[in-house]
Amino acid sequence: MSLRIGFTGDVMLGRLVDDRQRDRSVDAVWGNTLERLRGLDGLVINLECVLSTRGRKWTRTRRPFHFRADPDWAVPALERAGVDACALANNHVLDYEEVALRDTLAALDEAGIARSGAGETIDEALEPAAFSVGDSNGGLDVAVVSFTDNTPEYAADEESPGTARVEFDVDDTTMRRRVRKAFERARETEPDLLVASLHWGPNMVTEPPASFRAVGRWLAEEGVDIVHGHSAHVFQGIEVHDGTPIIYDAGDFVDDYAVDDERRNDRSFLFVLAVGPDGRPTDLRLHPTEIDGCAVHVASPDAAAWARDRMRDLSEPFGTAFDRDGEALVLSLGDDESNDGEI
Repeated sequence: MSLRIGFTGDVMLGRLVDDRQRDRSVDAVWGNTLERLRGLDGLVINLECVLSTRGRKWTRTRRPFHFRADPDWAVPALERAGVDACALANNHVLDYEEVALRDTLAALDEAGIARSGAGETIDEALEPAAFSVGDSNGGLDVAVVSFTDNTPEYAADEESPGTARVEFDVDDTTMRRRVRKAFERARETEPDLLVASLHWGPNMVTEPPASFRAVGRWLAEEGVDIVHGHSAHVFQGIEVHDGTPIIYDAGDFVDDYAVDDERRNDRSFLFVLAVGPDGRPTDLRLHPTEIDGCAVHVASPDAAAWARDRMRDLSEPFGTAFDRDGEALVLSLGDDESNDGEI
């Protein structure tokens, strides 16, 4: 029997989302997707905010946006959705300076939600988020490593807290060394599934640059089972290399952002990876979603059709073809020879 691991784009619980949640149920932020989220065997998100009521806005460099959510509701909301791991390597973990980052780390640890990509030092930021799903008769051990190329001033070092930051360039020896170090630590947990969760590139860009495609392929060749990209606020195409699905950008899952009428940053998918009894991914299902009222919802028929067509168009240059199952797109992962486009 297959196990199903879900992946989302950015989960931003601050600002207006935080305001709305003070007057509605903990579950409300997940709209009518909650049952589907809770039905998964595992769930990995990019947490695009800090969980704290403390700290002051970062002003050491220009930062136009600052995202912070009250952990009194945000942590229970993550728990209710069944979130197993949060990628924290992004451009918002120090929005309210070090105290709020420390509160975030502590809140996730207390809730038993694994985390990766940020920490008190670069050494801690390189530690994987490790969790297990299923049972002793058919369980799966998962390890998630997380990196970003955003916001150099938020990078952790040997003595200061922050993110696991790299430049995403296969010719960059520092990147290769740092990523391989994180992989070594992840493999010490003996995972069945190795995930690379990457917050890379600028906002509102609909296609990955050639450098990201090269890094995605390199990660597949290094043994990553799925690349979970995010940062652009709009979803990008999917490529398959050596059997590894590369989600170049998962878009946004929940937030309060203004909507671009053409690129539709309010529409994306819940990406669900099926993993067989032998520990090998068998397919990736894309369930259309849309954001409304500072909550995520199952996409309306029109929005779902738009998202499916858009994903097909964006993925076609990579040689990626999808089947259809109800409202979802399905990508089979048994043989990727036909899914290997040119850089």
